[in-house]
Amino acid sequence: MTIDMSISGLKQAYANGSLTPAQLLTSIREQAAALADHYIWIHLLSEAEQQPYLTALAGKDPATTPLWGVPFAIKDNIDLAGIPTTNGCAAFAYTPSESSQVVQQLIDAGALPVGKTNLDQFATGLNGTRSPHGACHNAFDFDYISGGSSAGSAVSVAKGLASFSLGTDTAGSGRVPACFNNLVGLKPTRGLLSASGLVPACRSLDCISIFALNSDDANSVLACAEGFDPRDGYSRANPFDNQPRHYGLRSGPLKIGVLPAEQLQFFGDEQYAAAYATTLEQLRGDDIELISIDYTPFNEAALLLYEGPWVTERYLAAQPLIDDNPEAIFPVVREIIAPGGKPPATALFKAQYRLEELKQACHEQLAGLDCLLTPTAGRLFTIAEMLDEPVLRNSQLGYYTNYMNLVDMTSIAVPTAFTQAGLPFGVTLVGPAFSDRALLSIANRVQQRLPLPAGSSQLPQPALNNQAVGARDCIDVLVCGAHLDGLPLNWQLRERGAVLKRHTQTAPHYLMYALAGGPPFRPGLIRDEDAGVAIEVEIWSIPSSEFGSFVAGIPAPLGIGKVQIADGSWVCGFICEPYGLAGSSDISALGGWRAYMAQR
Repeated sequence: MTIDMSISGLKQAYANGSLTPAQLLTSIREQAAALADHYIWIHLLSEAEQQPYLTALAGKDPATTPLWGVPFAIKDNIDLAGIPTTNGCAAFAYTPSESSQVVQQLIDAGALPVGKTNLDQFATGLNGTRSPHGACHNAFDFDYISGGSSAGSAVSVAKGLASFSLGTDTAGSGRVPACFNNLVGLKPTRGLLSASGLVPACRSLDCISIFALNSDDANSVLACAEGFDPRDGYSRANPFDNQPRHYGLRSGPLKIGVLPAEQLQFFGDEQYAAAYATTLEQLRGDDIELISIDYTPFNEAALLLYEGPWVTERYLAAQPLIDDNPEAIFPVVREIIAPGGKPPATALFKAQYRLEELKQACHEQLAGLDCLLTPTAGRLFTIAEMLDEPVLRNSQLGYYTNYMNLVDMTSIAVPTAFTQAGLPFGVTLVGPAFSDRALLSIANRVQQRLPLPAGSSQLPQPALNNQAVGARDCIDVLVCGAHLDGLPLNWQLRERGAVLKRHTQTAPHYLMYALAGGPPFRPGLIRDEDAGVAIEVEIWSIPSSEFGSFVAGIPAPLGIGKVQIADGSWVCGFICEPYGLAGSSDISALGGWRAYMAQR
C-alpha cells in the first residue's frame, strides 16, 4: 500500500489509527534499503537512533504539535545532534553535539528525522553527481540526474521516504532538484531561516531550503522553521505581511513577468521547451497576464557567482582541506573551488559595485508585477551526459537560478508538467525578499490549476488551501472626494505609490454631504440604511507601508472606516463623523462628488 506522505494525509492516518509514527519509520527504513542503488543517503538513522525522537513525541499533543510524526530528511551539510555532518567528504566530517537551529525547531514541532542525505560535495553543483558516495539517481528515470546539490533531499521526498526535507540553496540547489523530481522547492528569503549549524558554502548567500509535495506543506514547514536567530549574523526578522497567516490561494488577476523567446535557453531539450510552452498556455486561461521582461541583468548577475570573486567564499569554507589534504576533495569540486584563493580585494569591490547596479536593474524589471516566472531549468541531463561535460552542463543548469541570492530575491519551484518521455518539468516563481508567502500563494494557485500526482507516486495531491488572499503589501482604499483621480488631493495617493484599481459605487445605503469650509472642498460620506443611495467612488490600492502616513494626514471630521460597495463587499474608505455635518449640504441626489463639483 502506498502511504500518502503529505502532512495532511499523515495527520488523517494517525487520527484514524491506520498508521503510527513507529510503523511509518519502519516502512521508510525498509523502502530505503530497497532504493540503495539511488544513493539517496549518507547516514540513514537506525531504529535505535530514531527511538529518542519517538519517545519525545509520545509526550506531545498531536492537536497542538503542527508536525507531529511527520518524517523529514536533512541534507548532510546541516547538523543533527549526534550524527556526523560530512558535507559529502569523509575527511571533513565532525559530529555535532547539538542540532542546527532549524532542525531543532522542526523536531520541537514534532517532526521526525529520517537521515542525512547525499549531496554534491561541499554543496558545489546543481546536478547530484559530484559525490564520493555515488551519483544520486532521478526518482523517475534511473539514467537521469537528480539535480543538486541537494540531491538526496529531493529524491527522498519524491520516493516517499520523507514528507519534506531540508536542502540548501546558494545557486539553485533547492530548486533544480525540485524541478527534476516533481516537487515544490522553496528558496526562502536570505536570513529567514537561521544558518546556525549549517556548513557554509558561500556564507553571505547561503539559504536552508525546503522540499515538499505541495505549497501547503512548504508553508507549514516554513512556519515551524523560520525565526530570527541572534547567533547568525545574516539572520533577518520576518515582517508582518510575510507571516504564515498571509498564505492562501492567491485570488484575482495576476501580472506575471516572463522571458522573451530570444532569452529562453533549453540547450537542445525540445521536450522541456514544449512543456514550458504548454505551462504558459494553461496559465493564460486563469486571469493571468504574461508580460515580457528583460533577463539581461539577471543573467549578468548570475555569472558573478562562479566567474567572480564569490568563489572565494567557497574557497574559505574548504581551505583547511585544500591546504592540507586536497586529494580528499572530489576532483571537479576541487577544480572549481581551488582558484577562489586568488582574486584580489580589488576584484571583490569591483564586482560588488557592479552587483549593486545589477540588483537595481533586476528589481526594476519586477516593478508592477506580482512575480517573475521562468523555467526552473532548461534541460534535464542523463548522468552520462553530466559526467561527460561536468562544468559546462552544470553551468547550463544554473541559467535560471544562479542570480537569485546575489540580487536578494526569493523563489519557489513549482511542478507543472511531464514531458512526453515522462520526465518532470516545472517553473520557478520569483519575487523580492520577504515575498515568500505571496509566492507560495501563487504557487498554490498554479498547483490547483495544473494538478499533478505527489512526487513519484500516483497519488493525487490532497485538497489545498482555498482561503483567498489578495495582492501582497497593498490595501484597498475607497475615495469619494478630493482624492479622486485628477482632483486636488489625489497626489497624496499617487506619491505614495497607490494605483487606481477601479471605478464603482457604494451599496445603496449612503448619503453624501458637501462639508463647510475649503478649499480644498471635501465631502462627507454617511451610511443611512433608509434614505441612502449609491454614490460614485474609486478604489485605490496603496502600499501597506504607506497606509499609516496616509491615514494620519486625514483631518477631522473625516476618517477611514469600512464602506460597503456595490458588489456587497466591504473595503477601507473615507467616512465622516456626524458632528462634522454642521453647515453642510446634502448632495446625495447628484450621485457623487464629480457631479457636484461640475455644477458648483
